[in-house]
Amino acid sequence: MKTFDPEAYREMVRSFQERDDPTGWFDSIYSDAEGDHNAVFWADLAPNPYLIEWLRENPVASSGKRAIAIGCGVGDDAEAMSEAGYDVTAFDIAPSAIALCKSRYLETKVDYLVADLFDYPEEWSEGFDLVYECNTIQVLPGKYRAQAMNAMVSLISQDGDLLVSCRSRNSDEEQDAIPLPLDKEEMDSFVHLGLVEKRFLAYDDDQKPAVPHFFSTYVKE
Repeated sequence: MKTFDPEAYREMVRSFQERDDPTGWFDSIYSDAEGDHNAVFWADLAPNPYLIEWLRENPVASSGKRAIAIGCGVGDDAEAMSEAGYDVTAFDIAPSAIALCKSRYLETKVDYLVADLFDYPEEWSEGFDLVYECNTIQVLPGKYRAQAMNAMVSLISQDGDLLVSCRSRNSDEEQDAIPLPLDKEEMDSFVHLGLVEKRFLAYDDDQKPAVPHFFSTYVKE
C-alpha cells in the first residue's frame, strides 16, 4: 500500500490534465488502496452530515424514487440514500472504486456501476428524483467543469433535486490549486442552467486548519 504524498498526487493530476485526460488518474487512487477502503486518503468513511440532514428533512414520500450518486467513491453517501428509501444507482469512473464498494457492502441494495459522467447510459437522462454530487467538479480542469455541471443537470427528472457538496473559495483565491475549490459564481452556473436554488450553505469543516465548504440544494421545476 502506497503512502500518500500530497505533492506527488498534485503532480500526477496535473500531468493528466496537461495531456487532456482529466479523469485518467482516478483509478490509481483506489487501486493504491489494495482492496482496503480505509486506505483511500480522501474518503471520510461516513456519509456527509448535510446529506443526512437533507434526507431527514425530505423523507421519501413513495416507493420507486430513484437517486444517483456521482463519483461514488467508497459508497458512504450512496448507502445513506438507499437507507432513506431511494432506489440508488452509484457510479464511478474508477473500476477499483466500484470493486471496493462491492466488497465493503456485501448486502447492499445499491446498484454500483463503472460509468463515465461524460458518456453515461442514455436511459439515465432525466431519470433521477435525487442527484447527489460530492467533490467531483473540483478535481476537473477548465471546460470539463462546465461539462460536468451540464451532465449533472441532465440527470434530474422534472421536480427532482440536485445536492452539491464541495470545497469552496473566494473568487480571487487559489486559482491554480489542485483540486480547485468552487467559488459562488461557479456554483451559480446551476441556476443559469435552469435550476432553482433552494438552500445555499457556506461553512468551515472541523479539520485543523478548517477547510471552507459549500453545500447547496437545487430543484428542477
